[in-house]
Amino acid sequence: MKITNIEAIPVPIPFTHGGPPADFIVGKNWTELGHLLVRVDTDAGITGYGEAFGFNIIETTKTALDTLIAPLALGRDASQIESLMDDLALKTHIFGRYGVTTFALSGLDIALWDIAGKAAGLPLYKMLGGAHRNEVPAYASLLKYQDPNVCARLTEEALARGYRFIKLHENTVEPVAATRAAGGDELPIMLDVNCSWSPHQASTIAESLAPYDLHWLEEPLWPPENFEALARLRAESGIPIAAGENACTAWQFDQMFKDGAVDYAQPSVTKIGGLTEMRKVATLAEVANVRIQPHSPYFGPGFLATLHFIASSRDIESIERFYVDLEADMYGNTLDPVNGFVRVPDGPGLGIDPDPAFIKKYRTDSG
Repeated sequence: MKITNIEAIPVPIPFTHGGPPADFIVGKNWTELGHLLVRVDTDAGITGYGEAFGFNIIETTKTALDTLIAPLALGRDASQIESLMDDLALKTHIFGRYGVTTFALSGLDIALWDIAGKAAGLPLYKMLGGAHRNEVPAYASLLKYQDPNVCARLTEEALARGYRFIKLHENTVEPVAATRAAGGDELPIMLDVNCSWSPHQASTIAESLAPYDLHWLEEPLWPPENFEALARLRAESGIPIAAGENACTAWQFDQMFKDGAVDYAQPSVTKIGGLTEMRKVATLAEVANVRIQPHSPYFGPGFLATLHFIASSRDIESIERFYVDLEADMYGNTLDPVNGFVRVPDGPGLGIDPDPAFIKKYRTDSG
């Protein structure tokens, strides 16, 4: 089964989020969520969809896929996923083992797993070993508002929608205090500071966070690969530490685990090399007695791949769901949480294909 065509499709989706203008990570008022779909066609007539990270660099990732990855992958056997991905990683390593090259590889890998499931007539979770559940609890991943009152209001709103976990993207104590007051003592609250603090700053602020009983503290340090400092913070603060969305490949996770840096490992399927690399991380985590909690702030095939991956795992708590309202959904809202749970689709491969009408309306290239 040969790969005959690879198409990178940028589809930014406008959204609202119920708060003040949010610059979040991208450094501007964030009003649309960039997705890069990866369509792979084969000579067997089977088409698969993947997703490559992401947000406001989708055009850059598209260039990497169009000019670097696709020419190397065309004509190759789509069924030989691991050997193909290893070969492509080797041939492109000069351009970096992390960043847009690996993002592009991730999108291709997810599409190949979708094709494999469709060829076998099996949903992806069965290809990954079988389901431990047919629905997964979702946590509401709020944006960065820097306003305690907004955090409290949106926490109450998310709980009313059925969510049972709340994640904040803030870097001060006050929003955490407001969220705890709004959600009550039993609500699991996660805090993602997006690598905002030095080790000294993190140690000081962690003391102030102690009364609020965080479920985990995510990506607290800059630079994120300072695993020794992360391990010290974990030991000294007593707060569970989560990290890994910025880690490249299973090798870096292996070092993270050896250093004792995390309680929760957070590989991101659209950034790390797809499901092929995610599975390697999961094996290392099990041996190291570290829990996996994937990073998944997206709404396309990357979310679906993460959903199947979690369904096939016994120990992963929940799936991240960005707490925004999209103008349109490429899957017709079939993946919206109901009473706080996302249903795992049973169709072959990822289970659902993106709506062609959605792609036609929102794609920004000339396809």
